[in-house]
Amino acid sequence: MASDPAGVAGFDIDGVLADPRHRLHFLARRPKDWRGFFAAAHADPPLEVGVQMVRELIADGVTIVYVTGRPASLRGVTRRWLTDLGLPDDALHMRARGDFRPAPQVKLEIYRAMAEEFRLDVIVDDDVRVTEVLAEAGLPVRRADWFDPESPVLGEAQDEQGRT
Repeated sequence: MASDPAGVAGFDIDGVLADPRHRLHFLARRPKDWRGFFAAAHADPPLEVGVQMVRELIADGVTIVYVTGRPASLRGVTRRWLTDLGLPDDALHMRARGDFRPAPQVKLEIYRAMAEEFRLDVIVDDDVRVTEVLAEAGLPVRRADWFDPESPVLGEAQDEQGRT
């Protein structure tokens, strides 16, 4: 474990900091329009509860790390989106090209590796399946309950298709 006294906080993006509801219609069709879904990510409105939580943790000296199921091809868009909100954008773990594993599996792998090097103070994610897996692994997780997409489409994309 690292000696960083303030620790690290991990945040998901979609459903925690960003509201992707305006683009879910791309996933409701058959076949799913992944290109359209991801192309609209730049226009996600912020979820103020999550953004404020990041700002408060930064003020307390906590290092912020983002662990998102977004594909690495959205790195530039995501960094600009974070920067526009005045949030740090350097520690950004994204899904590698061709990695369609379920979100809980991917995020557990990343956070376990992170916990070997840093003290994790909190992990914030909106996906119930992710939070359950992380909690079972003994990681300090908090479910972002301020986002409800009112549609099963996002959960299906995260877990069954490993896309976000």
